[in-house]
Amino acid sequence: MSAISKYKVQVFGASTDPVELNKEFAEKNKYNFPLLSDPDKAYAKSLGVLNPNGAYARRWTYIIDDKGIIREIDVKVAPGSHGKDLAAKLEALGVPKK
Repeated sequence: MSAISKYKVQVFGASTDPVELNKEFAEKNKYNFPLLSDPDKAYAKSLGVLNPNGAYARRWTYIIDDKGIIREIDVKVAPGSHGKDLAAKLEALGVPKK
């Protein structure tokens, strides 16, 4: 988060896990952004992120501008470098800084 915190963005995550598990996971990992729960997988289906057998959602990142237009979809999220990768994409897209 430190890499993207200088940009005017709102961050949230979504998971197909139940609310209780998401809450525990977010607290354990000290997330400072909301982690939404989609246990019936309707949201994941609408975004096309469910894996082929529908068991879980793949890690994708959507960059949506302030007008609601999807500017970028990262379908190859690398958890270890994702913050830096995302900051570089925000910079390339000209996302304003705080």
